[in-house]
Amino acid sequence: MEIYYGTCGFPRSKRALKEKLKAIEVQQTFYKPPSLETLKRWREELAPLRRHVKAWQLVTHPPSSPTYKRAGIIVPKDKYDKYGMLKLTEEVKDAWFKTVECAKTLEADFIVVQTPPKFGYSEENLRRALDFFEWAKESWKRIAWEPRGSWREHPEAVKKVVEEAGIVHAVDPFRWWPPLSGGPLYLRLHGRGGKEVNYRYKYTDQDLMELVELILNSGREEAHVMFNNIYMFQDAVRFSEILEKLSKA
Repeated sequence: MEIYYGTCGFPRSKRALKEKLKAIEVQQTFYKPPSLETLKRWREELAPLRRHVKAWQLVTHPPSSPTYKRAGIIVPKDKYDKYGMLKLTEEVKDAWFKTVECAKTLEADFIVVQTPPKFGYSEENLRRALDFFEWAKESWKRIAWEPRGSWREHPEAVKKVVEEAGIVHAVDPFRWWPPLSGGPLYLRLHGRGGKEVNYRYKYTDQDLMELVELILNSGREEAHVMFNNIYMFQDAVRFSEILEKLSKA
């Protein structure tokens, strides 16, 4: 089984990440995509880590999201309905193609599409997710979708999207588990407790042992384990140590 573990973002120098980890999920592409020159430099600095990118927020989040303001992105009020929420508008398509360009430049593996709680389960959003991912798969084959909000209460709907569109369901394994039994695992760990996230949580050794056992017993051939909490680097390193110990047991 191939297990790639790492962090969502750069909590340490790229040299330190390369020495201790096996993967990195680039977050800057979510806020405002870096220049291609920057991404080329990162590609060289991060090799041979497995690299993933997070889709630009213009694809997933509405302009009312505070992350737009944080990134300095201003959308005219009369165009609010053109952005985010997996709408197949020209604006969302352009943002997706920009994400794909970033992924190609970084020579990435997965593009991670994280939809916000506002994009919760509904029949309309189910159809929109199916249409978007079937369209997006034409330009990037490895897509991991992390649905937030009320989708957790509708696993059959998530299964329908994942199965029909041929994408991977990205999950926090301490909150739920992918509805399909095959294919790669893409796990994003946001801390235990809280509703969706608890970034201040530091995983215990017992937590990490439980996580390793879940992965090793999953029957999958490939897993990506991405920590996304304040202690992400330390937790990823301890995960690797526990993984090595339990793998030899």
